Parts: sequence; C-alpha cells; structure tokens
Amino acid sequence: MAQGEILWFDTTRGFGFIRPDMGPKDVFVHVSALVTAPDTELPPGTKVEFELLQTGDGRLTAQRVIPLVLNRQKRTVRR
Repeated sequence: MAQGEILWFDTTRGFGFIRPDMGPKDVFVHVSALVTAPDTELPPGTKVEFELLQTGDGRLTAQRVIPLVLNRQKRTVRR
C-alpha cells in the first residue's frame, strides 16, 4: 500500500487529489474509493494509505483509501 497526503478533497463534488510520498504525480481519488464513510472530512494534509490503480488511459487513481490517525499517546497508527 502507498502512503501520501490529501491535497484537497471536496465532499460535495465527491473527489479530490492525493500527493503520494513516493512519486511526482498527484493521484485522483473518488469518494467511492474511501474505506471510511463517504461524508468523512479529509482536510488538506491528512495522511492516507491507499492502493494505486492505473486506468486504461494511463492515469493513476487511488483505491481503498484509509485515513491514518496518529495516536500521540501510544505512537501507533489506527486504521
């Protein structure tokens, strides 16, 4: 699974973009790819884990997007 951060996500329109930690290209994310509830707030800078999928026209999209929340007391990542 890849990791990155949300550049922007519009819950009204149902899509946004992720900046992957590993690469130079931003990745499209659709609300249907979120593992959490579709109305989940994803403010810019939210760290996420996701799978990359290349579409037939060569674009990269994110699938199975999971926001990562750092628990400051235990220093563990909750999913």
